[in-house]
Amino acid sequence: MPERPSNASPVDHPRPQLTRPSWEDLSGPWQFAFDDAGEGMTKQWQRRDDVFDRVIQVPFPFESSASGIGDTGFHPVVWYRRVVHTDPVPADRRLLLHFGAVDYRAQVWVNGHAVASHEGGHTPFTADISSVLHPGGEQVVVVRAEDPPADLRQPRGKQDWQREPHAIWYDRTTGIWQSVWLENVPETRIGYLRWTPDVENRSLDLTVRLRALAVDHDLRLRVVIRREGGLVADDTYAVCSQEVQRRITLADSDMSLGRSNLLWSPETPNLLEATITLLDGDTVVDEVGSYTALRSFTTSRDRVLLNGRPYYLKLVLAQNFWPESHLAAPDPDALRREVQLVKDLGFNGVRLHQKVEDPRFLAWCDRLGLLVWAEMPAAYEFSTQTVGRITREWLDVLERDASHPCVVAWVPVNESWGVPALTSSAQQRDLVRALYHLTKTMDPHRAVVGNDGWEQPVTDMLTVHDYTSQGHVLRERYGDRHALRHTLEHIQPMYRSVLLPGEHHEEVPVLISEFGGISLDLERRAGWRGYGSVGSPEALLERYADLVGALLSSPAIAGFCWTQLTDTQQERNGLLTADRVPKVAPERLRAVTSRVSAAVAGDAVSEFAYGDYEPTAPVE
Repeated sequence: MPERPSNASPVDHPRPQLTRPSWEDLSGPWQFAFDDAGEGMTKQWQRRDDVFDRVIQVPFPFESSASGIGDTGFHPVVWYRRVVHTDPVPADRRLLLHFGAVDYRAQVWVNGHAVASHEGGHTPFTADISSVLHPGGEQVVVVRAEDPPADLRQPRGKQDWQREPHAIWYDRTTGIWQSVWLENVPETRIGYLRWTPDVENRSLDLTVRLRALAVDHDLRLRVVIRREGGLVADDTYAVCSQEVQRRITLADSDMSLGRSNLLWSPETPNLLEATITLLDGDTVVDEVGSYTALRSFTTSRDRVLLNGRPYYLKLVLAQNFWPESHLAAPDPDALRREVQLVKDLGFNGVRLHQKVEDPRFLAWCDRLGLLVWAEMPAAYEFSTQTVGRITREWLDVLERDASHPCVVAWVPVNESWGVPALTSSAQQRDLVRALYHLTKTMDPHRAVVGNDGWEQPVTDMLTVHDYTSQGHVLRERYGDRHALRHTLEHIQPMYRSVLLPGEHHEEVPVLISEFGGISLDLERRAGWRGYGSVGSPEALLERYADLVGALLSSPAIAGFCWTQLTDTQQERNGLLTADRVPKVAPERLRAVTSRVSAAVAGDAVSEFAYGDYEPTAPVE
């Protein structure tokens, strides 16, 4: 199995926070077949090669042009086949087959043997295929993916259930859409890592889960943490069980004024690189690379705090959908480019909308410095089956992404999608509350927004969706605390109550988590145009400055999220086209976005005191 070059970026790895140098990417051409009649299981396609009449480029969904197929019709069952050549696997090692995401239900065979099944279109799964390998080294991998297009009880996000994209939904992403890869690992190995920072105590909590048949009392775990090559921790622990939990106190550092080079923020994305080694005596059993950061995100009364200091959130809504490849990124570097585009426009964060993004995107947010609100893709029909599906998959999302420093908020439900009767149904309100408390139980260190946008029975941050197209209306509604209180209690910005009857969320930050949505309509196109349209780039900039400026001037608002980053199929209200071409010069948008907010008055001082300004005379 090839070993990656020493100069390869850790973000190249499909699992950036638990890396080993030896892995094989299985992207590229696979045999492919539609199974519209649903006969593949009966006729045992997993043991045949004559039914695969097409070639698909993995990991692109068949609906996309990048796949080489580009068929956007209804095909609820699809099959993949690939011959993989492997080296012999020693008795003390295992060969793992990893899938980043297969939408929605997957079954996997190797050499005709069932090795894995998984439900959930946005989360990873792994098969240990060691026991079914052919000694000759030629292995046949077959995948069956089932994704019923009309199943509204299935978490699907913005994927349309109609034949053609309508309103704000778009073409489907069926089957394999994230990395498929092989990894040769020790039989006794590190299986899972979780980092939890503690800024106040300048320490990190680390959880390591081992995959081992038995724990040898000679096993030890060594953790080495470095910052820009300098050593900040080197600890070794006895391994007494299959899960090791330890607190690591970092070397002394100046923490005054929050300016320590250990702290992570969008402005200073300081990462701590880690090597975790499993030892048996002095023998290395397994070793993985990882990283973390020292960062806190909390709320206090009506403010958001990053590393203990008030911080104004300037987010942009991101669908992360590409015209040529749909939910899959067209190439690995597109994920880095997407993060850089957001930063170039002056935003300090992104609200991932109705998508669980590739871990490499989160890794670029970690490295380049971008806050992330992570959101669960919605189902659209409430039932006990829906509850089970969402809960199981959401737990997998929380476990997968819990260690990323960039993730600061979880959003299990958006705009009452899947729970349309919150005002009248106690059962649906209980689901939102249950998801909120389940999320807080799994991760008490991040903010949770129970139902983003309106009708919020429980939340750490009160969020409002308001698509008024006039800045003066935003000022009337949110310009000061009195106006804000009146709006929350009496105004229905999107014909929906922000608060449920009888609910009061006192002293929590309020954010306008969707607003704007202005489209640039140069050709007077028919169809959905967004929440207002303008006819020139100059008019778009003027409207952007008017709306963003209205919120920045309010001392009562803790942040905003502009809709949206890019055009997405018929949604033409992006700041960028679907091909990522800015509609307005990025530096002009950035000049607006980067203005100091009235809500965090200290930013005006810190810009002057800690920025690039060099006074020519003493400053009093």
